[in-house]
Formats: sequence, C-alpha cells, structure tokens
Amino acid sequence: MTVTDRTDLRPDTALPSAAGTLDARAVSAWFGDRRVLEQVSLTMPAGQVTALIGPSGCGKSTFLRILNRMHELIPGAALAGEVLLDGEDVYAAGKRLTAARRDIGMVFQKPNPFPAMSIYDNVVAGLRLTGLRASRAEKDGLVEECLTKAGLWKEVADRLRQPGGALSGGQQQRLCIARSLAVRPKVLLMDEPCSALDPTSTRRIEQTIRELVDEVTIVIVTHNMQQAQRVSDRCAFFLAEQGTPGAIVEHGPTDAMFGTPADPRTEDYVNGRFG
Repeated sequence: MTVTDRTDLRPDTALPSAAGTLDARAVSAWFGDRRVLEQVSLTMPAGQVTALIGPSGCGKSTFLRILNRMHELIPGAALAGEVLLDGEDVYAAGKRLTAARRDIGMVFQKPNPFPAMSIYDNVVAGLRLTGLRASRAEKDGLVEECLTKAGLWKEVADRLRQPGGALSGGQQQRLCIARSLAVRPKVLLMDEPCSALDPTSTRRIEQTIRELVDEVTIVIVTHNMQQAQRVSDRCAFFLAEQGTPGAIVEHGPTDAMFGTPADPRTEDYVNGRFG
C-alpha cells in the first residue's frame, strides 16, 4: 500500500510540561499470529491535534494503545518498530512504564472515573499512581487548574467532595481529562472520547480539545468526519483492505485531506462512500 504524506508535574510548578512530538516509525502489531498493523510511520507534531480516521477494524485504536505502551499488556500481543517522544524511545530498556504513562496520557471511549472517589480525589489520583508528591495547597491549586482546563470547574466547584460517579456522562469524561492533565503530560491520547455522549457534551469536549492543544499534543481516534474536520490540524487515514493488516493510506493537514485528498480511497471515505 502506497502512503501519501501531505506535509505542504510536576505539581510543584505552575508551568505545564511543553507539548511533545510523537514519532511512530515502521510500527507493526500482532495479536497472536494475526498481524493487525503493518509498517505504520507517522509524526504527530507538538501542539497540534492529529486525528486518526478510518473504518472499524483498521487498527486505529491498536495504534493509539501502542503509543503509550498499553498494547504490550495484552496477552499474546506483540509489536515491532519505534515510538519516539521528543526523540527518546518510549520503549527503551530501563524506561519505566509509569514514566511513559505520565508523559503520554489516555482518555478512553467510555468515561472511567473512580465512581466512589470524590471529584477532588479523582483529579489527584494520578499523582499517587505516578509517584508525584504535592502539598495540600498544591493539590488544591492543581484541582482547580485542571478542572478549569477541562471546562468543568464552574459546574463542580461547590461539590468537589461528591462522588465522581454521580456526574453526567459528559462531565465524567471531562473529569477524566482533568485527571489526565494533573500529571502534566506532553501528549494526550483520546480514543473516541465523544462517541457515547450527547451533542451538547460533545461540543463542550471539542471546545476543550481546541483550548488544550496550546500546551499538550493531542491524538484522537474518531469515526465522526465532521468532528475530525472541526478539531484536528492533521489527519491520518487508516485502512485494512481484503484481510490485509491496517496501514496508513494518506496523512497530512486536515484541510488538504478533506479538500484535495491525493488518494481516491481517502476521498471516498471522507465523503461517506464507504466505512
């Protein structure tokens, strides 16, 4: 398959980590003997939103999980290739899994706050999990900062001690975003974060994505072509044809991918002719 490249916390500081550049180089993946990705190479530039688009079953979510080392935890899974964050190998020997997850956060399709834990404790949970320490005053400031960035502070400021599981679906998803931001990631991965949400919640999360991209690189999997156009700076079109492993057909600036795609398969997909 020919690929077309359309290239034309620390809690003790008030400053977030700078957004990082992710580079996937010749990434292939297997589940047992079945190859599901073949030779995927993609640069996801710092401070931009990259959307991964394509039909179901073409490897988008698998690729996303590879970027923060979730794929390796699946029994029978294997991979080849490299993933670099600002030039450093995420899979390097001696690289701690918690460090990789701190730098590259993840928001899933279904909101997954700790339901019995308070809103406040949900936000700071990542500090304990990644070994970061903060005083009570630092935690208080971090909670307000991250909930504000996730567009949730005004809605929950007076009920921070209530369970996170009592929030609406859209609010829970924004709480998960706030939780991810609390450890100062360089990259935030989002696997169809709006697919289970109503239009109002979807619009709010899309707004949050555009507000966050100034300080964190975002990679989002979406089946919604209008959403990809609204929120992303760049797109990568994945496709698995006739039982072949998933691969990238074309990638580049979103306007070009939707307006003047170089591959007819891309044009057919973004215009709803299949998928």
